[in-house]
Amino acid sequence: MSASGQLNALRPAHPTARELTDLVSQFGLDVPNGRPGLDGLTITGITLSSKQVRPGDLYVGLAGVRAHGAQFADEAKANGAVAIVTDARGEALAARSGLPVLVIDDPRASLGALSAWVYGTADFAPTLFGVTGTNGKTSVSYILEAILRQLGILAGISTTAQRRIGDLAMTSALTTPEATEVHGLLALMREADADAVVIEVSAQALTRHRVDGIVFDVVGFTNLTHDHLDDYGTMQKYFEAKTPLFQPDRARRGVVINDAEWGVRLARTAGIPVVTLSTYPGRPADWYAAILRETVDETRFILSGPDDQNLTTSIPVLGRHMAENAALAIVMLVESGIPLADIKQALDRDGGIQVYIPGRAERIANDGPAVFIDYGHSPDAFTSTLDSLRRVTDGRIIMLFGADGDRDPSKREEMGQIAARLSDAVVITDFHPRTEDPAAIRKVLVDAARAAVPEREVYEVGDPREAFRKALSLATPADAILYAGPGHEDYHEVSGEHLPYSARDDARLALHEFGWLPTVQDSPSVQHAQTAQESPHA
Repeated sequence: MSASGQLNALRPAHPTARELTDLVSQFGLDVPNGRPGLDGLTITGITLSSKQVRPGDLYVGLAGVRAHGAQFADEAKANGAVAIVTDARGEALAARSGLPVLVIDDPRASLGALSAWVYGTADFAPTLFGVTGTNGKTSVSYILEAILRQLGILAGISTTAQRRIGDLAMTSALTTPEATEVHGLLALMREADADAVVIEVSAQALTRHRVDGIVFDVVGFTNLTHDHLDDYGTMQKYFEAKTPLFQPDRARRGVVINDAEWGVRLARTAGIPVVTLSTYPGRPADWYAAILRETVDETRFILSGPDDQNLTTSIPVLGRHMAENAALAIVMLVESGIPLADIKQALDRDGGIQVYIPGRAERIANDGPAVFIDYGHSPDAFTSTLDSLRRVTDGRIIMLFGADGDRDPSKREEMGQIAARLSDAVVITDFHPRTEDPAAIRKVLVDAARAAVPEREVYEVGDPREAFRKALSLATPADAILYAGPGHEDYHEVSGEHLPYSARDDARLALHEFGWLPTVQDSPSVQHAQTAQESPHA
């Protein structure tokens, strides 16, 4: 496999051709122009994107907010589509292409089943792990994959940051890809002989049918905090979007962190067997995680469970919340049937969990201030990381961040307040303003920070490159800088345009400009993860 080939498109290299007439029969599709024209036609793939159609594909034209996918039938045909599936509204639009048109009432709701049939993924039986929650999904997913690797088990992974199998990786476009890509990815992982697959599952993935056609062996829940209310309106509805993952049609077993009421409620209402995990002594739970030591580079913890089981290990990332994520991953592995003793043996042999998590409290090594690039862009994520930094920082904490445009504006004031309360200096910049006025977004954050702590140093610097250099100018070697938001991303979205920008690369450049030299080379795993990433096609 080459990273520029099948992995880039999340597809198998050698798909099995399926008869189009069999698809029609299997799903009872309406064929307005009659079945005879379908005889002899075969399909080898399925996609929602007319630009990503490959010869032999079934193109699915969905109704969108701004346009109907069937409008792009001519482009799909030019790229090699064999036929088009759409709804009654898209039928006439699709028919103009001259391709066979198959009609179904709700194509999106059927997308998972269609994709599973096209790629034959129902016959692929690796151990499937799904991780959901507001914060920590990506970290838990990477930790699961890392421990599986340490156990000698080849696992594929799909997260907000990357899709990866073995030594190949590409940058992700969505937290959870569309069902066509999910099943294409599973088929690719079957070709790679993966024994396990880890998928990060967003609320949107569940409400928009992206993981339909999949039954996970074990699912995990991290937390539910203020985010995505632009999609769901209330925390209750946001919670309800997550709960279907813990029902028998989606999963067989679950692990839930019950440190907060949402976790307690989920464990109580789940329709599958669930075990619980807590970091609070005295809270009723099946498993407990306790922190033993924290440094800027490592968090050591002990995990205790039923029948006097226990494991002491470490994760090479800052923060109690990261130890909690690691504990969740370990319990999920135990629930999948892997003995805790086997996990303990592998981690003891390797000196802890050997994981690299792109852009999650990622330290930029230098001989000056401790610099962390983080993906956190919610109030709870700010709190967790800033609290962890405070416990390991002798000097000041300088917080640099912005807020997403065209995304849940209700969390912005709280983000500004938390930054002011938990850090010693705040630098507010632009972070994906998208179609919004970036100055207006910054004003909300600045006003909230100054109102929360009037005496706090607050600086407003719109350009993120200049903003990081401003933060750096405030720092001494005893201080820490937390740059929250961009994490692993390599672009800055302004007025619909993706402008090249990597916070990690720019931080390294700025540190060099200020004379703070690298103290160590990036580890091979970090180097590999950075060089293996490619720009997504979708």
